[in-house]
Amino acid sequence: MVGWRALVPIVAGLTSAVMVAGSGAVPAAHAEPQPAVSQPAVPEPAVSKLVVSQPAGLDQKVVYLTFDDGPSEYTTRVLDILRRHDVRATFFLIGANIRQHRALARRVFEQGHSLQNHSWSHPDMRGLSWPAFKRQVLDTDAEIRKQTGYTPQCLRPPYGAVDKRVRKRAAALDKRLRLWTVDPRDWARPGAKSIARWTLKQVEPGGIVLFHDGGGDRRQTVAALPKIIKTLKARGYVFHRLWCG
Repeated sequence: MVGWRALVPIVAGLTSAVMVAGSGAVPAAHAEPQPAVSQPAVPEPAVSKLVVSQPAGLDQKVVYLTFDDGPSEYTTRVLDILRRHDVRATFFLIGANIRQHRALARRVFEQGHSLQNHSWSHPDMRGLSWPAFKRQVLDTDAEIRKQTGYTPQCLRPPYGAVDKRVRKRAAALDKRLRLWTVDPRDWARPGAKSIARWTLKQVEPGGIVLFHDGGGDRRQTVAALPKIIKTLKARGYVFHRLWCG
């Protein structure tokens, strides 16, 4: 995954929604309100970082904190902060990283967070053959299932790279696509203050925030997280997990 961030420009202001229908039961203990999304036609992206999924109409000030590309050495620090502030989040995990850090993936689950699918090795899934696409998703499902006992229903394609074929294939595997509405650019390491400032400026009720706990040096994300959580709580936000059920 080294170098992928250099290929990814920011697409600001996109608020179109993408949700691919899936099926399957969600553990009853994990039932939570999910962000309401519409299903307009979405053009194929010209760039790989497509910011989509704009929730609307929620009764509470809900925010979804999500973390991509783990597990890694920084996941432990993120977990400690989330536990200290009694916050639950969603971790979109890389299958190959789970294999290297199975105990850590198990800890994410045991602390009450949602583990979801972010592919096996972080490719642009638009260019994969159907057999390769299935391996990326199903092999990661298997690793998550070993640690949690459930099969994830959310899929976040790497780079937010989504087109008609990716949506169709995800649906065939009973996956719903979940991307984000707020990208504070933590992957570019702009500084902890910048990460916190951009997040707090952009979050709205129902927002899905993109952070990273893997894929590189994530010390800035770790440093920014306490202020973000404290400020959002002071603004009356509650923190929910994504399940896509």
